[in-house]
Amino acid sequence: MLTHTTLNTLRQLKLTGMCDALEQQRAQPETHDLAFEERLALLVDREVLHRENRRLDRLLKTARLRVPACIEDIDYRHPRGLERSRMAGLASCDWIRQSLNLCITGPTGCGKTWLACALGNQACRQGLSVRYLRVPRLFEQVRIAHGDGSYARLMTQLLKTDLLILDDWGMQKINAQQRQDLMEVIEDGVWGAMEPKTNVSSESHRKGAFRSPAHPPGITL
Repeated sequence: MLTHTTLNTLRQLKLTGMCDALEQQRAQPETHDLAFEERLALLVDREVLHRENRRLDRLLKTARLRVPACIEDIDYRHPRGLERSRMAGLASCDWIRQSLNLCITGPTGCGKTWLACALGNQACRQGLSVRYLRVPRLFEQVRIAHGDGSYARLMTQLLKTDLLILDDWGMQKINAQQRQDLMEVIEDGVWGAMEPKTNVSSESHRKGAFRSPAHPPGITL
């Protein structure tokens, strides 16, 4: 009876991890021989792991990454010129904490989106907030926000994001208003990782988007 009361109390306190671990200990007689401090440590470790997993799930759900990818699955045998040492440095996510930007370039189909999502996944696993957006979708959201008065709220949401991934960059020529909106995002310091297209027409459009001398520091991959 006392154990059931304890389990209910743990659930009320939202200590789900400890509750599950205590039920497992009850079902595993071998854990009964452990000292009280050891059993308590196992309960605490389980709660920490449970909270970390919940936070990761929440971050990944918010990020809405386009493809499920992770750094560990990179195939360095592919002739893309990726260096293990450089990718290890990017996997540390220190460049995000230092407010640097990452530009991933390469021909169509070489895996730029996959690589950007892998870095986004790595950032989520380190507790950083991530948001994936296709550039056309970003422009659409900003256009709507201008119309319904939610522009300030949208920019605040982007500002609170540790890593902003902009995909499908330079797919079409952008107008003056879109260029201004994009520069607002960049200059507010929320521009994290972008994936520009590299065909000739898209590259020229991409360059046309940057007519301000204020270009954020970054890394080219």
